[in-house]
Amino acid sequence: MKNIKWKAIQKKMKKTFAIAILFLITGQVSAQKVESNLEKMNTSKEHYTFQLSEKVIRQKVSFKNRYGIILSGDLYLPKNTGNEILSALAISGPFGAVKQQSSGLYANQMAERGFIALAFDPSYTGESGGEPRNLASPEINTEDFSAAVDFLGLQKKVASNKIGIIGICGFGGFALNAAAIDKRVKAVAVTSLYDMTRVMSKGYNDSVTLEQRTKTLEDLGQQRWKDAEKGKPADGPRNLPEKLKGDEPQFVKEYFDYYRTPRGFQANSVNSNGAWLVTNPISFMNMPILAYVKEISPRPMLLIAGEKAHSRYFSEDIFKVANEPKQLIIIPNAVHVDLYDKVDVIPFDKLDDFFKKYLK
Repeated sequence: MKNIKWKAIQKKMKKTFAIAILFLITGQVSAQKVESNLEKMNTSKEHYTFQLSEKVIRQKVSFKNRYGIILSGDLYLPKNTGNEILSALAISGPFGAVKQQSSGLYANQMAERGFIALAFDPSYTGESGGEPRNLASPEINTEDFSAAVDFLGLQKKVASNKIGIIGICGFGGFALNAAAIDKRVKAVAVTSLYDMTRVMSKGYNDSVTLEQRTKTLEDLGQQRWKDAEKGKPADGPRNLPEKLKGDEPQFVKEYFDYYRTPRGFQANSVNSNGAWLVTNPISFMNMPILAYVKEISPRPMLLIAGEKAHSRYFSEDIFKVANEPKQLIIIPNAVHVDLYDKVDVIPFDKLDDFFKKYLK
């Protein structure tokens, strides 16, 4: 009986991983046609999913990365600082989100605490430039953080030797990669970390077999022929459906609860209202971005993850291999998306203490 029960559990786990991998590779969770619930949400592309603090000024800015792509950002400045020169933070994420969502919320909170904070849309997404649209790249998205550091370091009110970065979800991985290669970054913090190169190439919990990986690469190669023939890359199915069927993995339900409800919906967000290109995973499949994470040291690293987050193992694994100084904080009972927007769950006081200690 125990063997039968264990086999049933294994079968269920394999199905969950298969659905999860499909979500990552193609963005497809459900093709079911259902009535839209968009009328319940603010569908303006200018909509912010949080309230601007009365203690903060927000300014639209733009800057160029090393590839010539113009990035769009919001600069959050604490009020009444006079001529004081301040520490600064560059913030982006989650993967598939825009600056009117989590990164802006983080910037707003950190500006309240006295930092100049820049939330920005990554290349090819949101209000930032780059063609084709809805493309991600481990190299270019890492560069986006360094370009944000370029911008911040040139601001008159910013101390260029006191710049840190915060990455959320998949941009946690890019933030760590940027910190490893860009020695101007004095401290790095990540929340709900994803290593997108690891999860796209190996699946959740490294569950993808060589046969499955080979099949995915073969399919991507065939898609390239189709794209080349048409002269443009094909869009995949929308990342999240308009309505859940009920049999999706729990983490997909949690993503839906953020991106596809009034809580976090933003019309410019790929995860709220769009799809990645079918060939988006290609550059992720054989590029392990965190191979040099030890080289962040002696600069400090702060990892924050939810106790019940499906992604928790990414933070724990990086913590094991990283050199000191490092800190791992596990938030009791929190799931992955709780660290996107729940200000009573996200340990902003810890982030404040961390950056005030090391950006000095």
